[in-house]
Amino acid sequence: MIEAGIHLVHKTVGQSSFDVIRGFKRRAFEAGQKKLALGHGGTLDPFADGLLLVLAGQATRLMELMHPLPKTYVAEVAWGVETDTCDLQGLPLSEGDASQLTPAALDAALTPFLGWTEQVPPATSAKKIDGEAAYKKAHRGEVVLMKPSRVFLLSARWIRHDLPRRSTLEITCRGGFYVRSLARDLGRSLGCGAHLAALRRTAIGPWGDPGLDQERLLTGVDLLPWCPSRLLSDEEADHLSHGRAVPVGESQPASWALPEGFPDPGAPLRALHGGRLVALLKPAGEGLRTFANLRGGL
Repeated sequence: MIEAGIHLVHKTVGQSSFDVIRGFKRRAFEAGQKKLALGHGGTLDPFADGLLLVLAGQATRLMELMHPLPKTYVAEVAWGVETDTCDLQGLPLSEGDASQLTPAALDAALTPFLGWTEQVPPATSAKKIDGEAAYKKAHRGEVVLMKPSRVFLLSARWIRHDLPRRSTLEITCRGGFYVRSLARDLGRSLGCGAHLAALRRTAIGPWGDPGLDQERLLTGVDLLPWCPSRLLSDEEADHLSHGRAVPVGESQPASWALPEGFPDPGAPLRALHGGRLVALLKPAGEGLRTFANLRGGL
């Protein structure tokens, strides 16, 4: 049986994010849960591995709250060749001389990409163009012109070098940031070309990668720990379930804080009752009302 909540799983190299969802669908079907809603909280490319959030049941209603969270990656950047996909699976577009690269030059190259910047996604990304994923158009041979997106990079540091061949980078960014594009743009800024050779996602918000063949289920107070909470009485829980407001009352602060300098995602207020997350609340007049009712609770 697949329990409702957020499942932390490790996606392996070669799997697509939907392959992981497909595995959950198969497990749900075998358990008689033919109508169980399932989704993931942020795509990982097939060549990448690491943490994937699988949202099950009412937790799929939390999907939009996953996007603005900080995400941490370890990326291997290969110098000297830019590819059409910005990664190791693409065809070479250009080659350059990386023999003059130094750790100091690479440190300096990171600075312009920190904070809010405009980034052009790869043509083989899942970014939608006219309602269709860009990569589908690219794979049909269509010319895909990607518009820049506003992205946020909180931190970036090199953790090892094997110059002039490759270097390993650790970054923390907001959802919507393309590490493949960063590799491409670093290569261009340094004049030698580059592409992403490997990628691992190690964390999303407060949650780390559980490791190969491991899985962890999040429910109740473990969900959305960056949000403040309002504990409900039985009567208040009944009021909310029938669409009525409850008093503002006293809220408890978030149990996990965003990294310093990270954009505030505008966290809602969690409504907790009996150790379960039953709703997300927003101010309404003199009280609080439900804007997401998690029926049955998580």
